[in-house]
Amino acid sequence: MGIFSRFADIVNANINSLLDKAEDPEKMVRLIIQEMEDTLVEVRSSSARTLADKKEVLRRMERIQAEGADWHTKAELALSKDREDLARQALLEKQKCEDNVSQMKDELTLLDDQVSRLQDEIGQLQTKLEDAKARQKTILMRGETASSRLDVKSKLNSGKINDALSRFEAYERKIDNLEAEVESYDLGNKSLADEFADLESAEKVDSELEALKAKLSGSKKSK
Repeated sequence: MGIFSRFADIVNANINSLLDKAEDPEKMVRLIIQEMEDTLVEVRSSSARTLADKKEVLRRMERIQAEGADWHTKAELALSKDREDLARQALLEKQKCEDNVSQMKDELTLLDDQVSRLQDEIGQLQTKLEDAKARQKTILMRGETASSRLDVKSKLNSGKINDALSRFEAYERKIDNLEAEVESYDLGNKSLADEFADLESAEKVDSELEALKAKLSGSKKSK
């Protein structure tokens, strides 16, 4: 009963509920799979023993059937020799053999039922074991992914990233200040090309101004 009760516990176990209670889900899954594999070995061993018992019963039944046939032959011999008393005793022995064979047939029926149940349980356990192994791979992958994400999240929330960005922005501001300082030196030191460019620009502005004045003067005279 120990094998079958433990087998039933494992087959009917809700693996998810066990994992929820486990501090280490990966370890819990490995333990469940190991226990299922050990139980599968025990159930197969029990099935092998039952099959061996069945073969032993069949050998005994064949031997007793042969003894019954031999007593039947002896009864016929006794009657042929007018020894009805011996024939009766031989038939009684034959009846005992037949009774034993009948009991053995009942025993074989029970053994066949037991083998059938064991085979069914082995099939169920193999299915559960395959399912558990498949889910084990998924759990391991999810565990690794979750650990990686947790590591990234912890680094992002540790303040180190923000500190690095703040330092980066400070460096940018420092470079901006340096560039502005360089440009400030250039303000009072115009090149010759800059001087001529300023003159050309001023001359162009003066020409446009005179043209605008002439236009306005012509408009007044026309009125």
